[in-house]
Amino acid sequence: MNKALGYAWGTLLVIALWWLLALAAHSPALPTPWDTIPVLSQELGAIMPEFWVSFERILLSMVIGTMLGAPLGLWLGRSQRADAVLGPALYILYPLPKIVLLPVLFVLFGLGGEAKVILISIAVFFQMLVTMRDAAKAIPPSAVLSLCSLGANRWQIFREVTVPASMPSLFTALRITTGTAVAILFIAESMAGSTGLGYFIMHAWSMLEFARMFAGIIAMAFMGIIIYEAFDLAERKLARR
Repeated sequence: MNKALGYAWGTLLVIALWWLLALAAHSPALPTPWDTIPVLSQELGAIMPEFWVSFERILLSMVIGTMLGAPLGLWLGRSQRADAVLGPALYILYPLPKIVLLPVLFVLFGLGGEAKVILISIAVFFQMLVTMRDAAKAIPPSAVLSLCSLGANRWQIFREVTVPASMPSLFTALRITTGTAVAILFIAESMAGSTGLGYFIMHAWSMLEFARMFAGIIAMAFMGIIIYEAFDLAERKLARR
């Protein structure tokens, strides 16, 4: 099925479910799509600046967290000594909900975008670290030994075997992490500051402007679509099977 057609059918399905839920709830807190879409059109000028603020924060955080976490995870996965030393610390820190660090980061870096970017970067970093570590560990020893028999050094093995074999896991981790990153961004923007889609949504909620609130939610969903499609494109280019 053509991707555009798939999105059309998916959108119709979401709208139908939304409409049925709104009819069942019969509450102003859950407006129908027909009440929300005109508001989205009217508020587009106010939403777009907040959209780009949030998008920039997510993009920067994903880049920082991935660039730091993915190589370190690959190293841990291929080095038993490093994994033996750092693995226990990872088991302690990874389950910790990263959102609990937000008050500390607000104190250290203020209520602006820096604290939000750092928090999301930390969450992405740990997700990348764990996923890429496991992906590197799962590489068959025969793939490494065959290259060693040809005289390859550690860097060549890393470049020719470890990285290509781990690419599918990288993009899987990116997709999973995107949902977590957007959720953390929403909480951070709604708690402090006066910019971003999280602030826009919560401000509309506090004013009981529920259709406007859902317009912001739609914009946040659209941001997720852009990110996911970018990952799909990058995966087709970098992780050919």
